[in-house]
Amino acid sequence: MASGSRARPTSFPPGMHLSDYYKVEGLIRLAEGRMYYLVNDLRPDRSTRRCWECGSEDNPNDPGGSCASCNASLAVKRFLLSSRWDRGGFDAYLAFFQKQLVHPALLSPCDVFPFPEDNPTQICSVVPYNNESLMLDEAAPLPIDRVVGFAQRAAGMLGMLVYNGVRLASLQRANFLIRPNGEILLYDPEVDLVQDTSLAPEEAGDALVQLGELLRRYTPIEEPRWQGFFQRVESGEYPTVPAFGRALQAVARDPNERTDATQHAGMTDVGLLRMLNEDNWGWVRLREGVDLFAVADGMGGHDSGEVASKLAIETLARVARERLANLEHPDVEVAEGILDEAFQEANNTIKGSAEVRGNDMGTTLVACMVVEDRFSIWANVGDSRGYLSRNGQLLQVTRDHSLVARWVEQGKLTPEEARHHPHSNILLRTVGTERDVEIDLTRRELEPGDRLVLCSDGLWGEVDDADIEALVNQHDDNRAASRELVRAAHVGGGKDNVTVVVVGIPRQSLKKGVTNASSWASMSAPGTPIASTAPPASTTKLMG
Repeated sequence: MASGSRARPTSFPPGMHLSDYYKVEGLIRLAEGRMYYLVNDLRPDRSTRRCWECGSEDNPNDPGGSCASCNASLAVKRFLLSSRWDRGGFDAYLAFFQKQLVHPALLSPCDVFPFPEDNPTQICSVVPYNNESLMLDEAAPLPIDRVVGFAQRAAGMLGMLVYNGVRLASLQRANFLIRPNGEILLYDPEVDLVQDTSLAPEEAGDALVQLGELLRRYTPIEEPRWQGFFQRVESGEYPTVPAFGRALQAVARDPNERTDATQHAGMTDVGLLRMLNEDNWGWVRLREGVDLFAVADGMGGHDSGEVASKLAIETLARVARERLANLEHPDVEVAEGILDEAFQEANNTIKGSAEVRGNDMGTTLVACMVVEDRFSIWANVGDSRGYLSRNGQLLQVTRDHSLVARWVEQGKLTPEEARHHPHSNILLRTVGTERDVEIDLTRRELEPGDRLVLCSDGLWGEVDDADIEALVNQHDDNRAASRELVRAAHVGGGKDNVTVVVVGIPRQSLKKGVTNASSWASMSAPGTPIASTAPPASTTKLMG
């Protein structure tokens, strides 16, 4: 991907005039490398008014009139504007705009302009606004039929780009809009190369890998068949668009029953001040009746923190699934040991990768294995938290491994003082900074209607536990709860990346037993840590 400045420029203030046509209504969203604005074409400083239907510029500036050329209404029009400041991508994006490509899954810009014109530091892309929403604001999952439909449309769109000589630099949530009817459209893509002739089919490979990750992220955990397929896409098993399309259609023809019901939701966001999102999260069905959820908050900066958190989630899920695959009746001790082993493997994998890279990357990690919707096993290192909400009351299940948390335990600080203490970012234990980290393991029995919340400190550091409790109680839909919790973190200041996963335990479990239920009878008291698996870490780390 092209290099460029990472510093976010000052935002355009409301009322500012941009280019020849636009007036800023306001900044509506921050993302990695982007700022999104609503703008309109109400410009009393101009003597004429542009018709957006035919392009005529010869109309009197009267929003109540009609175009003299095509008779279209000249009413005030609103637009969504995205500004980016990676100068290395400006030329490629302008070349993409000049191609004026058309596809049902592509929302092509109606205007692209540099800002300022004489010495550009930003490039602005404009599309008509028709109440679309940003995929950044859409909590996972989506109904599986929508995910599959999106995959099919995206395959066609990527094929069209390859045919027209356009190679994407990356494909992220920030590149998609959602129309009110549910259609998902590519918008403001990051373009790496534009040429007059078609690309080689393999040049879509990186975009397909990133599309696979996006699709897997939005696939319900109750759809392990589709989760597995998109995981294979993400791993690069289908290096060309035709190969991906054929495999997609083969899976879509499988008559296996699909479900649109899901009890769980997840969302991550860069926040309002950070340039890079180093958080990650994941969920996976390890086997029938056993699900795993996790949140990680990386540290170390670009090419470090986000690598560590992603590696933690991937390794944890892979190892846990491999260990459970051949067990007929995993009991509580076995399940707990598997979670412990997978967690430790994630720790040591990150440490090994850091040594190879020559950096100090690390991450926090909180994970919860849910068995039959009746039992939960928690594992955590660092200050990403796990909560249980029962009968409207929120209880913190995990324990923070931070300096201020220790001082609270020692009676030196109150919890409120700890939240705002200047040393609140000092962690005593992290994943990947030392081999064989000490892991806290906690068992909890579950009851119908329970909800579990896993989150990074970007949530609980900005939103009091009482407010987290209130927001969870206000929203029965966990996707809505996730969105509102992220928004509350923004209102609280949004100083850090924020990630939240909300797990719902159905009021009537439909799962068949896969464990030796009698072995769960000896579970420890709710919320009690039962094991630490290694000597304490010897270093203190600062969160990045």
